[in-house]
Amino acid sequence: METDFLSRILRKKQEEVDAARKRVPEAVLRERAEGRKDRRPFLERLASPGPWGVNVIAEIKRASPSKGPLRPNLDPAALARSYQRGGAAALSVLTDGPHFRGSLDDLKAARSAVGLPVLRKDFMVSTYQIYEAGAWGADAVLLIVRALDDGFLRDALALCRDTGLDALVEVHAEDELDRAVEAGARLIGINNRDLKTFETNLETSLRLARRLGEGRIPVAESGIRDRSDVERLLKGGVRNFLVGETLVRASDPEACLRALVWGRRDDSAPSEPPR
Repeated sequence: METDFLSRILRKKQEEVDAARKRVPEAVLRERAEGRKDRRPFLERLASPGPWGVNVIAEIKRASPSKGPLRPNLDPAALARSYQRGGAAALSVLTDGPHFRGSLDDLKAARSAVGLPVLRKDFMVSTYQIYEAGAWGADAVLLIVRALDDGFLRDALALCRDTGLDALVEVHAEDELDRAVEAGARLIGINNRDLKTFETNLETSLRLARRLGEGRIPVAESGIRDRSDVERLLKGGVRNFLVGETLVRASDPEACLRALVWGRRDDSAPSEPPR
């Protein structure tokens, strides 16, 4: 594996976009994206704490580049319904094919099965993908600061606003956070995983969340395994969590999600939110 795995992914992604553009012109996707009437508020859902003080973006992910397949015979619609019953605030769907075995069909199936807002999680390198996300039913897209230059980041955020999509802007270090804020990002995903080494440290979310000013909403990403991790981040002021592998690998994803949100695995919520 290359030292910088992200660079290899981005090169492949640009090739995919170039090929897709030949099959379906960007103008066609733009018309579909701008004509949608079924937006679901993603950022708004995360702007305030959930009923029990926790918002989980539950992820649908077939595979990991480092660990291979995560859940045999994954059914996106069934898993989405399980997440909704378990108390998810929103969904994230991996649509990258070569490295995560996902697809836009997974996004469409998951969104059609539930009433939750849905994030398209992919490696965005072109305006084409933003229109594509809107055309296929996404309510938000992921923008990885490390993968983008400042000009495209600003343009992508503006395009998201124009097309009614929210944007989760992902950072891993202080300089990336500064760039995200300068570009106007409101919803800041703090990736605890270093995309160069794939090492994970929850302290990354705690450290960077302290730097966020008023009006910025942090989302902790990666490395969240159990309720103790959630509580550690809650104490640091982080109330939004994107959780993938922990849920996808669980024998009972619904119960696993309840344990993260409520601190218990049964279907009865605690009598009072955590203080």
